[in-house]
Amino acid sequence: MKNQGLWVSPTEFIRFADATVSPRLNHHIATRGRTEAGGVGAHLPNPDPILKAQGKDIMVYRDLRSCALVGGNIRRRKAAVLSLERGLKRGDATPKVERFIDDWLADLDLDRILRELLDAPLFGYQPVELMWQPVGRYWVPQDLLGKPAEWFFYDNDNALRFRAKDAGPEGELCDRQRFIVARQDATYANPYGFPDLSMCFWPAIFMKGGLKFWVQFTEKYGSPWVIGKHPRGATDDETDLLLDSLEAMVQDAVAAIPDDASVQIIEAAGKAGSADVYRQLLEYCRSEINVAMLGQNQTTEKESNRASATASATAGADVTHDIRDGDAGIAATALNACIRHVVDLNFGADVSAPRYELWQQEEIDKSLAQRDKALTDSGVRFSQAYWQRTYNLQDGDLQPATAAVQSPNFAEASLPPLLDQIALDQAIEQLPAATLQQHSERAAAPLIDALQRSRDGAQALGLLAEAFPTMDSQALEQHIADLLCAANTWGRLSAAADQED
Repeated sequence: MKNQGLWVSPTEFIRFADATVSPRLNHHIATRGRTEAGGVGAHLPNPDPILKAQGKDIMVYRDLRSCALVGGNIRRRKAAVLSLERGLKRGDATPKVERFIDDWLADLDLDRILRELLDAPLFGYQPVELMWQPVGRYWVPQDLLGKPAEWFFYDNDNALRFRAKDAGPEGELCDRQRFIVARQDATYANPYGFPDLSMCFWPAIFMKGGLKFWVQFTEKYGSPWVIGKHPRGATDDETDLLLDSLEAMVQDAVAAIPDDASVQIIEAAGKAGSADVYRQLLEYCRSEINVAMLGQNQTTEKESNRASATASATAGADVTHDIRDGDAGIAATALNACIRHVVDLNFGADVSAPRYELWQQEEIDKSLAQRDKALTDSGVRFSQAYWQRTYNLQDGDLQPATAAVQSPNFAEASLPPLLDQIALDQAIEQLPAATLQQHSERAAAPLIDALQRSRDGAQALGLLAEAFPTMDSQALEQHIADLLCAANTWGRLSAAADQED
């Protein structure tokens, strides 16, 4: 490969041959110590209307996760993606490249990486830093670390920059081989993408405020009012004593008051309608958050009848699947961008790369079943391990192929075997096994030696081609020829005897 190496900064290129002595390849670029807390440099502001109105960055959206409803919906969305089947699809890539990428991915904590990538639909964009390390003569990222999105911004050329303290207001330009960005609905006008949490901001704020007033309303009107009456000429100390007695009465239902004072208990009647106002506000806010995060709100439609509730649940499930597939596509696109970097650096930019995909098991099973049926009908025979791995079968679910051969369900099975066939089978069983084994080992010895000396599949094919002319199969061929001659002679004699009869 020509000019193989890695750009560790916009102006510094390190070749692979010299990279082992440089600490910058696996050195963190975006860290807490280097980030700038604020930053009012000449950069492209995030056009999100909520952030513009608040004059803040996306940190305001992180606070929404403390809301039980928003946090629960976030967990549900991430869990829906993580429950999908996932793996590499070779496509046009060679088996060598596919094995290399598969072995590399096996060393990564993909569950954590996917969870971090799935913050992109929530905040609009999610930068991920690649930490490279040498593995033999190759270079691969030893980890993919999601970094806080508020540490980064886009410039007027839609290039990602890091808010570094030592880089000034312009920030530090992020190397594309060190950073990948997962984004949702990013455009030229808005490279930051669209954050779903922006749709939850005002409903969450109103729900929090409505709950506060509802609690105050409950405290005020939830308990009966206790009114104490004292004589007109009572002193302030006597009034305070009566108030303390009434407070103890509300808490403990026991009070001691003077015999010339009176107590009256009044229920807060006619306030149920006021309480329903707060309840309706909270239910509306919950519904808006569910629609924004899950694409459905049937969990809040308690007033609907059974038929409409069933229809709503079905429709909600369909929309939720669409959102899940969209989230999965965002994470897979980011991972495929990283895979593309690995293939470019180690095999060349003109080499096809495998793709990482996430899919629902039921959907892939149908297509696989149709393909496997077509191959089986054409004569292809899959192993029992393949059926168990592909269709999640357990040991004992499949009947061994030998059992079907031992008892074929053919009409000819009821006919008695021919005497000639019996004699031929007996002759085969009486063949000297040691002689046949010796002939076979002598013929296959060069092939076995070639396989043992090969390091990979390509070398094995070359050595087998070289060893084939040296195979000593003469003795085995002569033995087989003698057997065929004997069988042919026996068959001709039997046929002649049948014609004489």
